[in-house]
Amino acid sequence: MRLAHLLIPLFSLSLLFQGCDKKESSDEALVSTAEFTLMDTQGKSYKVEKRGTNFTLDAGDDKIVLFDIFATWCPPCQAEVMHLGNLQKKYGDDLIIMGITIEEDKSNAELDAFREKYKGGDYLISNKADNQNLARAIASTIGVGQQFPIPLMVLYKNGQYVTHYAGATQEEIIDRDIAQALGK
Repeated sequence: MRLAHLLIPLFSLSLLFQGCDKKESSDEALVSTAEFTLMDTQGKSYKVEKRGTNFTLDAGDDKIVLFDIFATWCPPCQAEVMHLGNLQKKYGDDLIIMGITIEEDKSNAELDAFREKYKGGDYLISNKADNQNLARAIASTIGVGQQFPIPLMVLYKNGQYVTHYAGATQEEIIDRDIAQALGK
């Protein structure tokens, strides 16, 4: 009987210490992770990794990444195309703009024609089934909900959230934020 009284506290103590050791690794397991595959209109594939509230584009190391969630029928989305093209041209390799259409029925040719019609220059547009999942994941992490306004632009540096813009936003405001994130 006395042996049982000694073993129970020792067993409980060992569980406590095991729980503490496992807590560190389980904290890491609690971080929400996901991976998304994007495909631009030219057929190039990109991976986006979500880890917690961070979104990292595989081609975006040491760069600013601007995810632009849009639809071709949306007037403010149409108006921003030229501004996004201007920003891509101005910042070149320091900036990756990835347009993410929420429409499922657009061909690559239609999206390229959309960008051309509104003088968008050379930024990327993704046309893949993962677009909507990525758009929802980004919207959730920045707290705008699932019924978010478009255009929704979210700026990241090295995968870390910088800021976001919901609805029509002046080019100068986005330009200022990009410059600040780049330390210019």
